[in-house]
Amino acid sequence: MPAQPSPYHQGIAATNRAAILDAAMRLFLESGYDRTSLARVAREAGVSRATLFKQFPTKAELFEATVLAAGGSPDAEVVDPPTGDLLGGLVELGRAYTELLTRPRMISLMRAVIAESPTFPELRERTFDFGTLPVLAALGRYLRAEHAAGRADIEDPDLISAQFLGMIASAVFWPRLVHGTWTITEEEQRRVVEEAARTIAARCASP
Repeated sequence: MPAQPSPYHQGIAATNRAAILDAAMRLFLESGYDRTSLARVAREAGVSRATLFKQFPTKAELFEATVLAAGGSPDAEVVDPPTGDLLGGLVELGRAYTELLTRPRMISLMRAVIAESPTFPELRERTFDFGTLPVLAALGRYLRAEHAAGRADIEDPDLISAQFLGMIASAVFWPRLVHGTWTITEEEQRRVVEEAARTIAARCASP
């Protein structure tokens, strides 16, 4: 069994990864996927090519990690929805999801995914596991816990999660993605989340 890296080396690796992702984010948004090379990312991040390739062997993997990092940045609020209150929990999780969708970098990166994937097969082949994002993972755990405790009737948490998030994204995210000048007020966002939460809470009320 290979020896585990020491805490010091783990810290160095984490610092390098953060620098790489920060540089990649900036370059992907400035230059696009095609014109951003791994060598350029390494230079901007202040690391060697070997260090970058060790963590991200391909540009598609680096791009995927950049997208996921944009949705799970350290400043994201920790979501701890209340148990026993399905409507309240959904509202809290829906607001956190809205915050994620309205981040400027997330919109820009999604535009890059859509624009670049027809030209670059490696992007189409990558699986962007958005379910690992903190907010979406928290929603899945919450729905399963409420069902297991008998406080809600949710036999298919993945389906209910997709329906809930879809109602929010269709009003908050997709119009903004397609129309650059489209806007939605905070009050309108709040109403979207509350209506989506009411719909799911009514659908999944425990018998």
